Amino acid sequence: QVQLVESGGGLVQAGGSLTLSCVASESIFSFNVMGWYRQAPGKQRELVASITSGGFTNYVDSVKDRFTISRDNTKNIINLQMNSLKPEDTAVYFCNARRIRLPSTFWGQGTQVTVSS
Repeated sequence: QVQLVESGGGLVQAGGSLTLSCVASESIFSFNVMGWYRQAPGKQRELVASITSGGFTNYVDSVKDRFTISRDNTKNIINLQMNSLKPEDTAVYFCNARRIRLPSTFWGQGTQVTVSS
């Protein structure tokens, strides 16, 4: 069973920065897409950023130019660098990995990010 372990969440003031990391228990080359989702209280989980095995990235409009997703294939890690954080970025952030073969989708346990105004 693939395990994804997130770290790096915490409390930060508006305008600050945090870096989230997600370590996979197997080579991230086995996943077609990895990404970060977030879920705020009372809201649906939404995709924040994703990165393909080929390195192509995608961001939700609200985080473009503030967040950067990256991958380190040698360490089986993906990172989410979050700058200029806003109170509306407050949520639980989840790491996600997807592949074609079954089981196809994996989730981390989530890490809390709280941005104070």
